[in-house]
Amino acid sequence: MSQIFHDAPADRQFRAKWFTGRVAIYGALLLWAFICLFPIYWTATTSFKAAADVMKGSMIPYVDFAPKWLGWKSLGLSPETILQDSTVREEFLRRFWNSTIIAGSSSVLATVIGAMAAYGLTRFQFKFLWMKNDDISFFFLSQLILPPVVLALPFLVLYKELALLDSHVGLIAIYTLSVLPIVIWIMKDQFASIPTELEEAAMVDGLSIWGAFLTIILPIALPGMVAALILSLVLTWNEYFFAALLTSTYANTLPVMVASQTGSQGISWWSMAALSFAAILPLIVIGIGLERFIIKGMAAGAVK
Repeated sequence: MSQIFHDAPADRQFRAKWFTGRVAIYGALLLWAFICLFPIYWTATTSFKAAADVMKGSMIPYVDFAPKWLGWKSLGLSPETILQDSTVREEFLRRFWNSTIIAGSSSVLATVIGAMAAYGLTRFQFKFLWMKNDDISFFFLSQLILPPVVLALPFLVLYKELALLDSHVGLIAIYTLSVLPIVIWIMKDQFASIPTELEEAAMVDGLSIWGAFLTIILPIALPGMVAALILSLVLTWNEYFFAALLTSTYANTLPVMVASQTGSQGISWWSMAALSFAAILPLIVIGIGLERFIIKGMAAGAVK
């Protein structure tokens, strides 16, 4: 049998354009994914390279080089050394615990305080001198413009007077202040996208402002809070400048330990790569586990 119906030339042209567009979009996404993931791949593979493989720039395991546990062995985390006593591994675990306490506490504090501040800025009218809500919001956001090095000497003197140098509390306080503007910026958009009629209906039913906030608004804004929490955690976990400036031995974090992987013969790239990958691995796991909350939080408020 011969075909009776045929696609019109316009339909065939539309289908070709649609297919070409999809190929271009997915090709661009794959390229961008490769660019974003390549540093992680390079770090992971470098931790299994010997010195000669690092210098040659070998990339593909079992093709360009034979993987070795050199980087992980230097940290006491290789299969051969994991059950043996290791001073470096104990130091790594101590720094890891410091980073967990400091980054986790500061991120939670910044998220809680920032959420309440953002809620107030979207639901109430404030006036401080000449500044109103928009001016106050811009003031918080403008703190990100200030370079951290400008605050180095004032914070160093202040922390010395308050006996907060080389302490968990000192780093938690400054990390909370540093990420608070970002949390307020994210959460302000979250709360602005939630209709005020929900709170009004809740208060008509007898709830207070706090009750409406905790039982009605907060569950709706939870994805945004999780996104703000993850972003704060990433920024505080990777922060180096204040950790190196305000700590010495007791409260040192992982980024300071990563930066110290140098010796008289140069940089131990394999040790630094192993330490870096071990440091970012928890963030990768958290990001994958909370991916749906991050997407919902970043997309909320985009379409009203």
